[in-house]
Amino acid sequence: MSWFVKKRQQKTAVEERTVRVPEGLWIKCDNCREIIYRKELANTHNVCPKCGYHFRIGVEERVAGLLDEGWTELFTDLKSNDPLHFVATKAYKDQLAKLEASGQDRDAVVIVEGTLEGHPIVAGVMNFDFLAASMGSVVGEKLKLGAERALAKKSAYLIVSCSGGARMQEGTLSLMQMAKVSAALAKLDKAGLPYFSLLTDPTTGGVSASYAMLGDLNIAEPKALIGFAGPRVIEQTIKQSLPEGFQRSEFLQTHGMVDKVVTRDQLKAFLAACLDWMMPAKA
Repeated sequence: MSWFVKKRQQKTAVEERTVRVPEGLWIKCDNCREIIYRKELANTHNVCPKCGYHFRIGVEERVAGLLDEGWTELFTDLKSNDPLHFVATKAYKDQLAKLEASGQDRDAVVIVEGTLEGHPIVAGVMNFDFLAASMGSVVGEKLKLGAERALAKKSAYLIVSCSGGARMQEGTLSLMQMAKVSAALAKLDKAGLPYFSLLTDPTTGGVSASYAMLGDLNIAEPKALIGFAGPRVIEQTIKQSLPEGFQRSEFLQTHGMVDKVVTRDQLKAFLAACLDWMMPAKA
């Protein structure tokens, strides 16, 4: 019995000396599978320091990384409803209510107005945390209003896409947003105002089939998934293996669908250089 008591005492002493590591301090890279200290990512714009993988980031961090201080959010009163009374595994109205209760009350896109290195700009940043940034009626309306705001202010327009595509819970009403936003962008083109499309991981479905690919400059972050249908669906349809890196930013740049692949730390400087060239001199 004394042997068991001694072992139990030793085990207790070891447990007391064990330091409890708080959860969430480390994150595994989805690309290279390396374990990264979260605070280290804060210094690299949420880019893996080992392989350069660009982690998905939120709206506030995206806006802060692209625009100067002092930007203003627009069209905050628009909210999705349930026009089709859609029910699948979950009722759409219940999904919306749960998101609003958790603080996600801005829908899947946020429109802001500010400056980028002194140049006036209107920007629409898609929010993947809201139903995978699916394109519903409110998304289309906000993006259209953003384009009209840029037209009225004679400023550039930027849309940062990150989306799973059209919102099935709104049916045809969702698909109509593709044409509505594209028509608004055509007015900017007619007025000679630049529209920049920034494609991030992932940009798919009806978003990639409309406004995401209509930029005067289509810019992408490295290795972002960009396409309409997913690669697995395409392989099953055509019964062929796809090329290495198919539907990734670099592949699309090689084939003329993307103008430039830019790392996150260089995005603001790149856009500023484009604005210096495409817009009148700063006041």
